Amino acid sequence: MKIKWPFFAVLTVFFVLVTSSSSKAVNTADIEKVLKKTVLDESDFKIIDDFLGEAVRELVRTRDFTSIAKARTVILSRKSTQGQYAQRFSESAYKQIQSGFEQAQALRPDDRKTNVIINLLILIDGLEDMRLANLAIPWLKDQNMVARYWAVHSLTNPAAVQQLNSTVSSDPSLARTIVDRLKEVVETSNPEILAQIARFAASVNIPQGEGLLLQVADVRIKSYAEWTVQHEFYDVGILKLLESKIPLSAAGSGAILPTMGAGKPEIARRFAQLYSYVIQRYIKGKEKSVLNDDQKRGLLSVIIETEDKCVSRLMEKPQTTIRRAVERDSMTALLDEHNKLLGADAAAGQLPSKLGFDYGSNRTSPIPLPDPPQKPAQPA
Repeated sequence: MKIKWPFFAVLTVFFVLVTSSSSKAVNTADIEKVLKKTVLDESDFKIIDDFLGEAVRELVRTRDFTSIAKARTVILSRKSTQGQYAQRFSESAYKQIQSGFEQAQALRPDDRKTNVIINLLILIDGLEDMRLANLAIPWLKDQNMVARYWAVHSLTNPAAVQQLNSTVSSDPSLARTIVDRLKEVVETSNPEILAQIARFAASVNIPQGEGLLLQVADVRIKSYAEWTVQHEFYDVGILKLLESKIPLSAAGSGAILPTMGAGKPEIARRFAQLYSYVIQRYIKGKEKSVLNDDQKRGLLSVIIETEDKCVSRLMEKPQTTIRRAVERDSMTALLDEHNKLLGADAAAGQLPSKLGFDYGSNRTSPIPLPDPPQKPAQPA
């Protein structure tokens, strides 16, 4: 599927520049010597401070994208896991990046300021050091979606999750803070950012993570109901994350195990409702001729892959009936398979019966998707 959206175009520019070659503007001779040492003294600490200060200043003051990327890369290539060095590098990086954000506020025009902020956030992301988390958290609410994306990414990337979940270095209070701050921006974030948040929510080992995942699902469900959803293909990832949180009965009896906890039926309900809306949107969208080709392809990808990867596991046997209905291009057959699997007014579906959930208030069927809003009449 071709990616045509401005967000991806801007994001790709910054991503590509992450891998640019090292800068020649920053003196690296002294820091290279310190990197080779096993025991450091005060003079070595000063070299680390001076190096990071010079590199961050270079990143802030230059106007050229390539030079900014080079300054960023020269910093990332000098991080280390050596105890004394790593500790001082982290402390100095915090101080210098914080100063970089402060300097950026005075830059004009605004585009230049925004570019510097984004590059500082990409730097934090690349450093993969959760001791820098507090520098990224304030940018989660930024109105620029590229800046917000990198702030979210720096707090939710695999290295961040590993550190937050580590029994050695974990900080439950920091994990909870990040979840709380992410909850504040779910409603106003674009699908690319929601995908990052959902992956984090499903991976972080604190109970609040599942609540965040449910919130992301609710935002997507609401956007389907209002016919404002964008980039539907992201929902296969969200559906997979929801499905991964639904344990199966070892006996295959369909009963919810006590170990599932009170929140697990809520996860199953969101999975079923979101999947239902994906199918219903495809059916109604085709019938009403309101979907473009990209939307149809995105929805079909979600429908087929979810049946193959998620429904098959939950039903504990391969599922292909939805795929076959799609291949026949029969909306009647697709709706029939939807009702059999997820439920209809007359009877509970196979999935709710097996997993032991309903759609609220003993409802046996997913909430129907409203018809798409009618286009305003064209003037005569």
